[in-house]
Amino acid sequence: MKIVFFGTPSYVLPVLKTIHKEFVTGPGRSPIAAVVTQSPKPLGRKKTLTYSPVDKWGHEHGVPIYYCAEELIENTPDATIGILASYGEIIRKEVINLFPQGILVVHPSLLPKYRGASPVPAAIANGDELTGVSIIKMDEKVDHGPVITQFREQILPTDTSDILRNRLFEKSAKVITEMLTPYAQGKIKLKIQNEKEATFTKIMKREDGFVDLLKTPPIEIERFIRAMSSWPGAWTLVKLNPTDKTTRRLKLLGSHVEDGKLILDLVQLEGKDPVSWKQFKEGYNAMQFA
Repeated sequence: MKIVFFGTPSYVLPVLKTIHKEFVTGPGRSPIAAVVTQSPKPLGRKKTLTYSPVDKWGHEHGVPIYYCAEELIENTPDATIGILASYGEIIRKEVINLFPQGILVVHPSLLPKYRGASPVPAAIANGDELTGVSIIKMDEKVDHGPVITQFREQILPTDTSDILRNRLFEKSAKVITEMLTPYAQGKIKLKIQNEKEATFTKIMKREDGFVDLLKTPPIEIERFIRAMSSWPGAWTLVKLNPTDKTTRRLKLLGSHVEDGKLILDLVQLEGKDPVSWKQFKEGYNAMQFA
């Protein structure tokens, strides 16, 4: 079995590594014919050119690396199937058609619920008790194709988006490797998604992390902070004293609810280091939420 893997962040590496391990046929003979990932980007204050975790894996294993799915049209790899997990770009029909057995998508929600870019934060923020992963066969619409298999996963009261997402993809690695061979042999019946049940999520921007602490119920704030933990981060606006005409952004890094009241645990004023809420209040005892 020869596979092209589409993916970018570190949390999809368990899927890539497990497929490589389970289907390798000998030294230097990886089942991964190529990886397609996001191009290196300058990060940090020094703008250091940084390669994605999938890029680094491909380099370490001597696998061809592409930074755009369109490149496959002119450099078609010897592969019958594609597997996509958090790649970061829309795949055109011309690329999908390169693979005789299609491209399989690992999506961290129980589709058709939470299609789109941020299903894990949406599930936590909305107070869902259950989520899961859907493995679908890609078509021309985002997260729309027929379902090959799904599994369910409990959302724990302590789950952040990072923790839950990592757990989902860890479990996905085993599930997809077990179903790849029967899928390739045509032994799995695909299930069309119910369009009437479809819900959608969006690519989150920095402003989506804002929460009004004065108008939002405590339990919703606590969930929101956990949901936004990796990106864009939950934040609110404060005035450091009553006469201050300007507002400052205060990042909300941790909280809990006690006797129905929100208790902030860890915060970070823009431009400063993270501190406990107690330390922050001692330093800015006249602070007001804007």
